[in-house]
Amino acid sequence: MIEIERKFLVNSTAFKDEAFKSTCIIQGFLSTDKARTVRVRLKGDVGFLTIKGKSTNDGLSRFEWEKELPKDEAEALLKLCLKGIIDKIRYEIKVDNHIFEVDEFFGDNEGLIVAEVELNTETETFTKPNWLGKEVTGDIKYYNSQLSLNPFKLWD
Repeated sequence: MIEIERKFLVNSTAFKDEAFKSTCIIQGFLSTDKARTVRVRLKGDVGFLTIKGKSTNDGLSRFEWEKELPKDEAEALLKLCLKGIIDKIRYEIKVDNHIFEVDEFFGDNEGLIVAEVELNTETETFTKPNWLGKEVTGDIKYYNSQLSLNPFKLWD
């Protein structure tokens, strides 16, 4: 499956008042190779194993495969992950026909808030809520796999 998404910084916490759902997420990486990232995620009480391929040059799309796992299996795999576990709360906000996923990071990435919107095509238009800031699609430093290696607290 090809995932098409755009990523943005968030310029206020107003999104929290619009969210219809929030979920705690803990995730780690078994591989951060840009050609094949392998992620283990615990999203609430459900685990996931995800493999993502290399992004297109503009960062808009890439291959993604995901399988649901029982919580205990995800917890066991998290213990095998590389250093740099990601801890965040994901808020889901419906804006017209799209769902924005806004991640508020904690731990070594505290202070960073990033929004993503999945699209059906690379040219699909969507309504930008007023809390949406600068677009960072394709900037790999905002990829979770890179945040695990070079956390926000170390940036200039």
